Amino acid sequence: MISEKQFQTELDLIIQNGIREDIGPGDFSSLACIPDSAKGKAKLLVKDTGIIAGVAFARMIFENVDPTLEVETFIEDGAVVKHGDVVFHVSGSSQSILKAERLVLNSMQRMSAIATKTNQFVKFLEGTKTKILDTRKTTPGFRACEKWAVKIGGGENHRFALYDMIMIKDNHNDFAGGISQAITKTKAFLKHNNLDLKIIVEARNLDEIKEILNNDGVYRILIDNFNFEDTRKAVALIGDKCLTESSGNINEKTIRLYAECGVDYISSGALTHSVYNMDLSLKAF
Repeated sequence: MISEKQFQTELDLIIQNGIREDIGPGDFSSLACIPDSAKGKAKLLVKDTGIIAGVAFARMIFENVDPTLEVETFIEDGAVVKHGDVVFHVSGSSQSILKAERLVLNSMQRMSAIATKTNQFVKFLEGTKTKILDTRKTTPGFRACEKWAVKIGGGENHRFALYDMIMIKDNHNDFAGGISQAITKTKAFLKHNNLDLKIIVEARNLDEIKEILNNDGVYRILIDNFNFEDTRKAVALIGDKCLTESSGNINEKTIRLYAECGVDYISSGALTHSVYNMDLSLKAF
């Protein structure tokens, strides 16, 4: 993953773009009927169950929209919430609260859904050594928040983007002339450009596993779309030579069975691309 500083930069960009997109030249609805001097208070109300996420991000949004807004937090990121819970109060300029409302809700609803699904997958893995990873199958422009939500839910982050880890997949292998050629060219590229990046290589079958193992410098082997029997064989072949990761056909019914094959990681795009937003609302009181 990228550095904390760069991650914060990504979050700042999400906020800036969200404000640009939603407020534009002004919140004319509020400007038309609420005086500039009006003060108000609102509460973040939970109308669902799951893991709350995006509380800290909401504070960043309020701070960016209006530094004079005050947030009193009752429930922090990662907590289990139920219908009727109040996560925080925000008070200050009524116009400012309304400006921030939709960006806060959109962000928190999606982040909470991702954290909730991730936490479910984490529980499926209890008692095994396997850890759940996210993927790059994220909402364009919102990746940093979605990966943050995975962490809040108890999962781990895969690479952030194409530039912070090498991942040699089937198309790379085919375009490069084969697995060994792709790995050799990759190591030469990293050396030439003085880059210190981990290398993951995808395998489609056991023969490709064997070929990958004939090459040094591979950090993790991606055991992609294998059945359970072949996954166990792949794990036995790899041993402690490098780490293992299963992907493909991962769902609530299969994740535990893949973990019991002995893989170190399981990656699932479903953590971020197949969730239903948690029902939250921001209510004036």
